[in-house]
Amino acid sequence: MPSLLLRGLSWSALACRVGARALMAGDGKRRYSKARDGELEVELKRLPGEDEGIVEVLMCRDKARNALGHVFVSQMRELVSMMATDSTVRVLLFRSLVPGVFCAGADLKERALMNNQESDLFVHSLRSLMTQIALLPMPTIAAIDGVAVGGGLELALACDLRTAACSAQMGLIEATRGLLPGAGGSQRLPRAVGLALAKELIFTGRRVGGKAAAEMGLVNRAVQQDETGEAAYAEALGLAREILPQAPIAVRLAKEAMIRGMEVDITSAMAIERMCYAQVIPTRDRREGMAAFMEKRPPRYIGE
Repeated sequence: MPSLLLRGLSWSALACRVGARALMAGDGKRRYSKARDGELEVELKRLPGEDEGIVEVLMCRDKARNALGHVFVSQMRELVSMMATDSTVRVLLFRSLVPGVFCAGADLKERALMNNQESDLFVHSLRSLMTQIALLPMPTIAAIDGVAVGGGLELALACDLRTAACSAQMGLIEATRGLLPGAGGSQRLPRAVGLALAKELIFTGRRVGGKAAAEMGLVNRAVQQDETGEAAYAEALGLAREILPQAPIAVRLAKEAMIRGMEVDITSAMAIERMCYAQVIPTRDRREGMAAFMEKRPPRYIGE
């Protein structure tokens, strides 16, 4: 299996580039194709100053509660494809600009107009998008400040880490709609919380709050919501800032070692770890880390 650090180029070539051309705005946000009503559905924001290297994916399909419609998905696919090959991105943070919601899942109004074949193809495109997110080489964090159900929770599950407000509501509710999770949820939820609990949640379509989600391992951290409505985002940003100073190549390869190692037996996993470790040894960052330790100073990693 090729390295995630090298796989980005092939993902870029294979990804469905359906969205329109991205434009860099003066405020540092990379803007994507507009929906038919002229409103943006996805934006990209690079944080400045000491936060340089943290990039935010801003979901802003306000009228449809960030529902996973054609325009939203095509824009997100293009954005994720671009991030896969951007070595300047050290942490990618997914958040919503729509109050009270992370992502409300499928756009049922669009889905109602699809025939069986169109519906199957669209769900396949959703599954592919979540796989793209899961295969991103840098750490990814989902900040869940509101509702994340169905495909919205599947999007969060595709991220490496998740923070949630205690008031947030999460669930794979597809069984209540005569469906099953089709964008990776039936596979990623058991890996996150264990098979028995995942079965219970999927069979019942139950929603859980942020505190319960943290207790079962569905999210990494749960925090009380505040007057801004962005407590989970603040927690996610704090987590990103903890990751930011670390050696980016080492972090990316550690992610690869864990993801690939979890899918094989322990002996094969040890071989994967050795291959990833071997790629760190010749880096300038590894030498910088050793020098900083000897000189009793903070390291200055450059990603080389």
